[in-house]
Amino acid sequence: MKQILPAILLLSSLVSFAQTGGQKSFEFLNVANSARLAALGGVNASLTDRDVNFFYSNPSLVSDSLAGFASATYQFYVADVGQSTFSYAHKFKNIGTLLFGVQHLSYGTIQGYDASGTEIGTFKSGETAIVIGKSHQVSNFRIGANVKMIFSNIAGYHASAAAIDFGGVFVHPHYDWRIGLTVKNMGIVFSEYSESSESELPFDVQLGTTFKPEHMPLRFSITAYNLARKRVTYYDAASGQDEPGGLDKVLRRINFGAEILIHRNVNILAGYNYLTHQELKLENGGGGAGLSLGFSARIRSFEFIFSRSGYVAGKAGYGLTLSSNINRVLRRV
Repeated sequence: MKQILPAILLLSSLVSFAQTGGQKSFEFLNVANSARLAALGGVNASLTDRDVNFFYSNPSLVSDSLAGFASATYQFYVADVGQSTFSYAHKFKNIGTLLFGVQHLSYGTIQGYDASGTEIGTFKSGETAIVIGKSHQVSNFRIGANVKMIFSNIAGYHASAAAIDFGGVFVHPHYDWRIGLTVKNMGIVFSEYSESSESELPFDVQLGTTFKPEHMPLRFSITAYNLARKRVTYYDAASGQDEPGGLDKVLRRINFGAEILIHRNVNILAGYNYLTHQELKLENGGGGAGLSLGFSARIRSFEFIFSRSGYVAGKAGYGLTLSSNINRVLRRV
């Protein structure tokens, strides 16, 4: 049997920020798919109308105000593992704004071996999601839904699935304050990798809030995630290590993000994911695992966003997003 699958699962676990990767199939759906989201820690359910890519996180986070915006992202991970994401919001005359997206995670070229350890060639593997979303405003509330078609190719083994996301967000009428809730990746698996595999979608429930103190140039986001998973902490009693305490277990389900609003066109971004830190830190130090940084700059009709997400000492993932209002650009041509 080919020995390529363990390597793929290891890489999938790493790039999904150690969110108990490998326990479910299609874990790439949990990978931060834009530089802004990565810089804010990788999880966010409440930051509205800032980035067209956020409809992947919660379909209610993008309103008609972003109609015409298009975005392209590339995330650089370990070795030749990388992710490409494309997003676009288009306003139709009769049905309003629809959101379109393609997320593709490539695992690059990996050497395969048989049971005896003999090389049997190289394999290119990757996973792709095609997403269509819609949101609707009702007073101070907005609701939304995504429909996804998901395809996975791992060393010649194929699987496919369909899923839906539901989300809602409350937008305070007077203060810069949002509360968001999203239920993600409910669906069915159409085809399995093999006759013996039992694939499961990475179902999740996330609840978060984003707020800006009135007289401070700061915006904060706090998101609780993995709420549908009974355990996100791996503990081996035979390891001799202390079992994580109650506070540790709670913090492993919370992501922190912050924005420093230097100028209306320039922001500094930072995030901290405690689960990533605990799962990927070295024995003799954290090495920056779980800490992410970035910045966004708007120049004329274009916005550039850069992110750096720490894994272990000397290792990090980098993301670059380019966004623009296509309608405005075309009017200037």
